[in-house]
Amino acid sequence: MRTEFDAVVIGGGINGAGIARDLAGRGLSVMLCEQHDLASHTSSASTKLIHGGLRYLEYFEFGLVRKALQEREVLLCNAPHIMWPLRFVMPHDRGMRPSWMIRLGLFLYDHLAKRNVLPASQGINLQRHPAGEALKPVFSKGFEYSDGWVDDARLVVLNALDAHERGATIMTQTACVDAIRSKDHWTLTLQSGFDASQTHGTEPTPLRIKARALVNAAGPWAAKFLQMQAHRSGTRPLRLVKGSHLVVKKLFTHDFAYIFQNTDRRISFAIPYETDFTLIGTTDVNHQGEIGTVEMDQAECAYICEQVGRYLRQTITSDDVIWSYSGVRPLLDDASGNPSAVTRDYRLDLDTEMAPLLSVWGGKITTYRKLAEQAAELLAPFLSNQAPAWTAKSPLPGGDLGPSTTLSQHPAQDFNNFVAATRNRYGWLPESLCVRYARTYGTRLNAMLTGATRLSDLGSLIAPGLYDVELRYLVKHEWARQSDDVLWRRTKLGLHINPSERQAVEQWFKDKGVREQCA
Repeated sequence: MRTEFDAVVIGGGINGAGIARDLAGRGLSVMLCEQHDLASHTSSASTKLIHGGLRYLEYFEFGLVRKALQEREVLLCNAPHIMWPLRFVMPHDRGMRPSWMIRLGLFLYDHLAKRNVLPASQGINLQRHPAGEALKPVFSKGFEYSDGWVDDARLVVLNALDAHERGATIMTQTACVDAIRSKDHWTLTLQSGFDASQTHGTEPTPLRIKARALVNAAGPWAAKFLQMQAHRSGTRPLRLVKGSHLVVKKLFTHDFAYIFQNTDRRISFAIPYETDFTLIGTTDVNHQGEIGTVEMDQAECAYICEQVGRYLRQTITSDDVIWSYSGVRPLLDDASGNPSAVTRDYRLDLDTEMAPLLSVWGGKITTYRKLAEQAAELLAPFLSNQAPAWTAKSPLPGGDLGPSTTLSQHPAQDFNNFVAATRNRYGWLPESLCVRYARTYGTRLNAMLTGATRLSDLGSLIAPGLYDVELRYLVKHEWARQSDDVLWRRTKLGLHINPSERQAVEQWFKDKGVREQCA
């Protein structure tokens, strides 16, 4: 493996993966270093929305909202298999924000950025609208508007995969334990948590590499990395805010999502999830403890159930929770007393006192591509790189649906056409499995299914809907190293199978995982 790079990116969340992809696509030699799995923390713990952030208008964050609105359709077109348009319904609560304020906000939301795909907002009668059936009768009027949904963890993986295919080295389960700066380069010491060449029980040998530039995209760990590993003082203050979500059995049968106004002037979402479930969240709680091991507490669960219960006919309690997840958002500290009011915008700090050091502060999934583009442009003069921006019209892996289907220029319809073509090509696949493969891998399912002409060619059935061929593909091409990487990040199959079936996947990794990594 090479030991000298133009840039090393620390952090395998959405910002780090996006920056590595952009830099690699400009012809630079890049390494991405992640101490755990890709998207194993903040970037897989989002509300899974591609959105402008309607509520940020209330805090006069017009620039942030406009930037995010501009990105929605860019992302929807570049990865239509893992993103799709979603219509939101907001029931009007007469005791909350007045109708004129909501209409004004939605007018701005519709017009702050150009829309080619997503339809405009409108007022609705909930007594006749499909979304009204699941709501309490007191809510008779509401509003409907557009945003998008994204499989957040897969978005990270696909950015890393594209970076890799453009020449980047992706190191997961590898921590940067020291970063020494000189005038023209960084010397980094990396410690791997897994090394297939080592005998079990021995400490992997540290790897020392050099980089002309270092990118600190460590998310919640960004300030700590600068202080402890990069030996820098005076970092930008971060506000660490915990957000929690819960998943329950499906609460409604239609395809609309809900946005509810809470009594504390926050908002909650209830979103169709994984066919059989509803995703509900989120909370905003100042976080002071450990970053990597956060969980939803009883108070957060009670808060979510109470707020959503004000609107839905069906009562929700902690007993209904099938799964929950939490993440720590690294937000720019703007001295706001209310965690919900802290800006979701980002800031890029470039230190060129010696070898370049670029630190990423804040940000959100919707603006990750623009953030990465700006980061690459900041570093370009110091890396003697004049390559132009390129990611806006470049599909992510699996998103290039054109070769296999007729395109309509509408991402959702294009994906439906792709599913139809895929079912025709792989008629021997069960319909539900064919659709899941198409949704998860897009056109990359053809690589996974190379040589398969019948169901038995997929190998052993490890768990319901999960065959040996998919596990081998995820290990070889997507850096899966343990069962959680597959069941909760690269797929959400963990929601659909029982504990003994999850144990079977874990056993597969113990029996075959290391061998597949070495193949």
